[in-house]
Amino acid sequence: MPTQAKAAVIEEITERFNNSSAAVLTEYRGLTVAQLTQLRRSLGAGSSYAVVKNTLTKRAADSVGHTDLAPLLTGPTAIAFIEGDPVEAAKAIRDFSRAHPLLVIKGGVVEGRTVDAAEVSRLADVEPREVLLAKLAGAMKGNLTKAAGLFQAPLSQVARLAAALQEKKESSEGASAPAAGDAPTGDVAAADTTPNTTDAAADTAVSTD
Repeated sequence: MPTQAKAAVIEEITERFNNSSAAVLTEYRGLTVAQLTQLRRSLGAGSSYAVVKNTLTKRAADSVGHTDLAPLLTGPTAIAFIEGDPVEAAKAIRDFSRAHPLLVIKGGVVEGRTVDAAEVSRLADVEPREVLLAKLAGAMKGNLTKAAGLFQAPLSQVARLAAALQEKKESSEGASAPAAGDAPTGDVAAADTTPNTTDAAADTAVSTD
């Protein structure tokens, strides 16, 4: 590939990294064009699934501070660039890989942070953002300032707060339960739970050497 063409490809991949809320790296060996098209469509509007060349992708990743993606850039690689909700896209990729085991999830980037394949799977298990926010807002016991702030928080932060809420709730329930044989002495105050194929596959596939 001529140097000018390589520079154009690197620029395109760099732009996709910058414009995406998440990018999931996969190995697609053995999947058909039709299957990969099905995967691309399941990612939602604004997202894409592109076959990439590892050497050029590494240079693009380095330019946006994702040098730790290098170990994932081996073998036939295609990247799902997500511009919508990363949770919904992670669910779509996870479900597709279960139905088509030839698709291997390598890892990726979520909200600027490099994650491994296990973290992509955990992201797919997160409840929808609206459900998490409703639970957290309720736990705030009317503190509208804190609840409003959560609506602007990154998805990863919302998920961590939900986990902390659940852990504190379980801890409080265990602490408030009377020991066997003890008689209760008066009213027990309620615990405050306020949480502290082929390479031709793909949508706008990136050219390879």
